[in-house]
Amino acid sequence: MHRIVKPKNKRSKRFLDAKESQIIENTKTAMFIRGSQTSDVVNNALKEIYIMKKPNAVMFTKKNNIRPFEDFTSLEFFSNKNDTSLFVFGSHNKKRPHNLVMGHLYDYHLLDMFELGIESFQSMNSFKNTKLTVGSKPCLVFAGELFNSDHSYKRLKYFLINFFRGPMVQNVRLAGLEHVLSFTAVDGKVVLKSYKTLLKKSGTKTPRVELEEIGPSMDLVMRRTHLATTDLYKRSLKVPKTAKPKKRKNISIDAFKTTHGRVHMEKQDLGNLQTRKMKALKRVREEKKQKEAAAKKQRTAAANV
Repeated sequence: MHRIVKPKNKRSKRFLDAKESQIIENTKTAMFIRGSQTSDVVNNALKEIYIMKKPNAVMFTKKNNIRPFEDFTSLEFFSNKNDTSLFVFGSHNKKRPHNLVMGHLYDYHLLDMFELGIESFQSMNSFKNTKLTVGSKPCLVFAGELFNSDHSYKRLKYFLINFFRGPMVQNVRLAGLEHVLSFTAVDGKVVLKSYKTLLKKSGTKTPRVELEEIGPSMDLVMRRTHLATTDLYKRSLKVPKTAKPKKRKNISIDAFKTTHGRVHMEKQDLGNLQTRKMKALKRVREEKKQKEAAAKKQRTAAANV
């Protein structure tokens, strides 16, 4: 049972209203938590993922003795307290070195959780070039058969889209698309690369696009997973009726949001269709004579009757 909290003033009422479920979902916030033991690799990875997620991110400064796969109630408590639905937990020990646990929650209850080990890491500082603007919306690219065939990798792909997609927008300006995140699943690993788009002159209206790696770069290995049940997962994807677009007759929208319309017309008689007059299309004189003779026979037969 949920404890019902009554607001004492307008400010607390606004806060509680913002925490309630929305018809149109707002941008999801992530919390970054350090375990009781961490390494420099884990700390740098947390910081740089936090930079890519800003301003929709909360970094915890204190260490927390949490073991997510044994008891995840602390994560649910922090999620409810900070109104966050995404989390990244970093830890390091002899059994599981350089460990990242990433997951998302639904209604402040754990949905999916993935334990990823960092095998190699390159920070942003190792790439000597310009950095990204804070809050830029990235273009997400997924490559690899595992994202389509393996159930755990399918759910990981959905989580990564949910984590990095940023605010929902109707249109994207070409010059504003400056960040590309690439995820490649190969040989049981997930390779994360971060690029900046450079628009160069091409001699036409469409510029030539080049990618410049800016970091971070990580090779991640999936160690353990905690996946939600099918019923809970379907319930988290349910869209309210008020948010669904109204169906319009003979109009459909494809996966690229292109509107297609169907027009119904009466059946046309192609025999009477006016075509271009050309010598090759003119009837031969013999065909005309035969038709004229047949018409005369019909007339004489009708007169005799």
